[in-house]
Amino acid sequence: MRITLFAVGRLKAGPEKDLASRYLDRFAKAGPAVGLELAKLVEVQESRASNADTRKREEAGVLEKALPEGAILVLLDERGKTLDSQAFSDAVGRYRDNGKRDMMLAIGGADGLDPELRARADLVLNLGTMTWPHQLVRILIAEQLYRAVTILSGHPYHRV
Repeated sequence: MRITLFAVGRLKAGPEKDLASRYLDRFAKAGPAVGLELAKLVEVQESRASNADTRKREEAGVLEKALPEGAILVLLDERGKTLDSQAFSDAVGRYRDNGKRDMMLAIGGADGLDPELRARADLVLNLGTMTWPHQLVRILIAEQLYRAVTILSGHPYHRV
C-alpha cells in the first residue's frame, strides 16, 4: 500500500524538518518488507483567503486533487479518535490487508479541516488533547508510521 503524507504548510530547513525526514526515511526503508511504501510527501501553501471557512474549503480542494482515486483518507484533527500506537498499526495493517492500494494521511492548515472533508474521511485521528504546532505533528505522524512498520514486522523498536 502506498502512503502519501499531505501537509498544509511547508517545513523550513531546521531540526524539525530533519527529524521528520529521518522518520520518513526509516519508514521508506522498512515499509516494503511489510507491504507499505512511502509514495510521496505533498506540501502545499496555506490558503490566503480572507476568512477561515474559505481557507479550509480551498485547502480541502487542493487535498482532494492530490488524493489518489479510491485511497483511504486519514485526517489528523482534534475531533478525531485517539488511538494508541498498536491500534494505529492495526488500522494501517487492516487497510493494507483489505487490498487498499493507497492511503493519504493529511495534516490540515492552522484553521483546521473542512467539515465536508472530515465527514468523508475513512479515519479521523486525534494525537492528543493538547494543541500541537504543525511542525511537531509532522514529526509525530512520521514517527508513528515508522513505529507501525516495526509493529507489523515484529521488530523490537516498539516496547510496551
